[in-house]
Amino acid sequence: MRFNFFEPRAEAHIRKSLEYLEEANLAWVEHQAAAEHHAALAKMYSERIARIETEIKNAHHPRALLKRQQSEDARDDDGGERTKPESVVAYPSRTTR
Repeated sequence: MRFNFFEPRAEAHIRKSLEYLEEANLAWVEHQAAAEHHAALAKMYSERIARIETEIKNAHHPRALLKRQQSEDARDDDGGERTKPESVVAYPSRTTR
């Protein structure tokens, strides 16, 4: 007659190891999804920064042209028509969103 004292214990150990494996796989999937979410946010903010920098650059550009044009008009003062400066787009403040 053979006694199997250690087999039930080994099965419990394997079951527990399978539970740990399942938890690890689930945590990996959750972290992978979070990483994809953060990567998308990083890309969105990068594009937003570029857009805002362009808007700021364009907002300053017409003013510099206007100042340069006014100084040229003051020097030339031949009575010619002035061109209209480009308008600047005003965006709503963040508090109104």
